[in-house]
Amino acid sequence: MATTSQPQTPRRPIGGFRFFLLTGLATLVVAVGGGLLLSSIIERKEEAKNPFYRVVDLNDSIDDPAIWGKNFPLQYDDYRKTVDQIRTRYGGSEALPHTPTLADPRSVVAQSKLQEDPRLITMWAGYAFSKDFREERGHAFMLEDQIFTERQNVAKQPGTCLHCHASVYLPYKRAGGGDLIKGFEVLNSRPYSEVKRLVQHPVACIDCHDPATMQLRVTRPGFIEGIQALKASQGVQNYNVNTMATRQELRSYVCGQCHVEYYFKGPEKRLVYPWFKGLQADSILAYYESVGFKDWTHSLTGTPALKAQHPEFELYSQGIHARSGVACADCHMPYKREGAMKISDHHIRSPLLNLNKSCQTCHRWSEDELKARVETIQDRHFQLRNLAMDALMDLINEMRNERAADSSSQRLVAAQNFQRKAQFLLDFVEAENSTGFHAPQEAARILGQSIDYVRKGQMALRAAAAASVQ
Repeated sequence: MATTSQPQTPRRPIGGFRFFLLTGLATLVVAVGGGLLLSSIIERKEEAKNPFYRVVDLNDSIDDPAIWGKNFPLQYDDYRKTVDQIRTRYGGSEALPHTPTLADPRSVVAQSKLQEDPRLITMWAGYAFSKDFREERGHAFMLEDQIFTERQNVAKQPGTCLHCHASVYLPYKRAGGGDLIKGFEVLNSRPYSEVKRLVQHPVACIDCHDPATMQLRVTRPGFIEGIQALKASQGVQNYNVNTMATRQELRSYVCGQCHVEYYFKGPEKRLVYPWFKGLQADSILAYYESVGFKDWTHSLTGTPALKAQHPEFELYSQGIHARSGVACADCHMPYKREGAMKISDHHIRSPLLNLNKSCQTCHRWSEDELKARVETIQDRHFQLRNLAMDALMDLINEMRNERAADSSSQRLVAAQNFQRKAQFLLDFVEAENSTGFHAPQEAARILGQSIDYVRKGQMALRAAAAASVQ
């Protein structure tokens, strides 16, 4: 007897519905997450393309950094931090209390370098720097400290001093009827006491940035002409720093606008960077010798003397960092991340106070090791600097005795020539604010040359004296 089979309902896999549901949900989550990620990437890319919000329209007539700060609040907040006063072993300044007066209303000043090392008073005898010379402070104080230094009471300084102590781009343009160089020439020869009223800010955004594009630019006429003279000595004619320099070069040049050696030329007090023969200390000295320039006559020895001024750019240019393509801003204004943006840290300061971003980007050692290496270089430099300083003091004392005995002696004239050279070279590294670190071997070479000139000055005095006795 045949049996009839009943049709059977197909069996679904166990949990099939839940499987498809979970798969669908997972797909949805991935899709939503991917969409959010893509949206975030697009947003960050757009943010990077337009890294600031145009709250105000900037142009070449706005020099107030607070207004620029409306578009660039992160950079402006950093800029305002340059009021801090933190010492490293050989640099920076402590905030010392000061009783305000009508002549000097400051309630805080930096410590006096003349009190730290009275030999400087002898080195600069008869010059304004022997009356007041203090530790460097941040950019926030550059105008205030220039206005109220006691040097203003010793010598009537020219308007040329504005060039590196204030935001001068607009005052120059106004004084020159729109011509930057002409305005520079007009204000140079006028008294500082008069032209200081024309400025309101220390170095500001407009001095280093084009307001339309935010690109770096050089605005200081002294540097524009100085770098052109340097390039001409290297065979490059008609060099235009703002059209021919690379962006990485400009990241040093904007600092080199002010952190340089200079002198005031002629009765018009035109600011000149003495780079016609090169950037090395002895090349600059050779230029001064060729034009017969002197800053003052040394009151103890009668020497036509030279005063060096903060030549950080020149010494840096001889060091391993410059040779490796590292710019001033790489160490003193290192890049940092703020959200999706990479910006330069405008809290300009010693790299020793920011080792992680300033040094460890390239040097893979601990902060303690890096600090120890820097301070070892600076310790050794300072020891050699002290040897050169002691040697110069010996020469000046011998020359002072010789001058008291015979102010017109030929041996004194010969010694004056050597004192002039020895003193300038020593002052070159003394006035340079890295304590030798920007170019340690070059700094040691300069100090060695200074000591040799002292030795020759002493030989000129003693050899002539010995010959006279014989």
